[in-house]
Parts: sequence; structure tokens; C-alpha cells
Amino acid sequence: MSDKPRVPMVTPGTQPELAKLEERIKGARGRISPLYTVLLNSPAVASGWEQLMTAIRQKTSVPPALRELVILRIAVLNGADYEFNAHVPHALAAGMTQDAIDRVRVTEPKGFSSLETTVLRYCDAMTRELRLEDSLFESLQSRFDAKTMVERTATIASYHMVSPFLIALRIQ
Repeated sequence: MSDKPRVPMVTPGTQPELAKLEERIKGARGRISPLYTVLLNSPAVASGWEQLMTAIRQKTSVPPALRELVILRIAVLNGADYEFNAHVPHALAAGMTQDAIDRVRVTEPKGFSSLETTVLRYCDAMTRELRLEDSLFESLQSRFDAKTMVERTATIASYHMVSPFLIALRIQ
């Protein structure tokens, strides 16, 4: 199997009509990653993706360490190595330890706080079964307001969208 992306990567700065979008991506992300060089094949999708993922990563009440915990977990569950490796620096910057990052990789992660364990169970259920038991939902709902529940659920759903995209198009 080839490691090359299945669609061409758009080299930033080569298409003047993409200049504003590329600047917005750089402003939000600090660079144009391989993911975005593929997304730039569809400016409308790249633009919407950037807006959604910037909101998820930078404009929600989800604590950064819990956000990165679920992003890493989704990458593990979906076998998205690029996604996992891309988020390790973010997880470390958010306060996760290397030990916690390593523990996310196991089938049944142990050694996390009660809240982290519940968040991981929520993430696993959304990713594996797509359906949540009422008791699991209620265990998080009792700790967070509606805004945070929506944002936490949107974070998991959004990053679950990222994994299949990366894998299907072989973005590394």
C-alpha cells in the first residue's frame, strides 16, 4: 500500500484564489498542515472544516486536557496514527502526561480520574456503538451544563469525522 495521499496536495501559495483562505487557516492553526493541503482541493469544504474545527479547539468550554484526551482516544479507536501523533504535542501542552497519553492506547484505559474515565466511556460509546446508554449520558450531564454537553459531544463527533477522512485519503 502506498503512503501517498490519494488526492493531490495543494501547495500553499500556488493558487491566488486560495490566498485569503490559506491566511485564515494559518492564523487559526499556525501553519497549513497536510490535512489542509488536501482539503484545499475543495475551498468550500476547507473553509467550513477550518471554521468548525477552530470552534471546537479554541472556542468551547471543554477543558483542553479533556478535549485532547478524547481526540487521542478517537484516533486510537479508529486507527488514525497521523491524528494521534499530531495531537500528542497539544495533549502535552494541555497538561496531559506522557504516561496518560500512553494509557489512552489500551483497550480499557486505567488510572484516570473518575471524570476522565466517564469522558472516555462516553467517547468510546459514541465512537464504537454510536448510541449512548441513558445512565452514561446522565453521569456526565450531572456534572456539566447543556452548553458543555453539546460542546463535548460536538468535539467527539467532529474528531470522529477527521479519522475516516485521514485514513480514506491516506493523509500522513
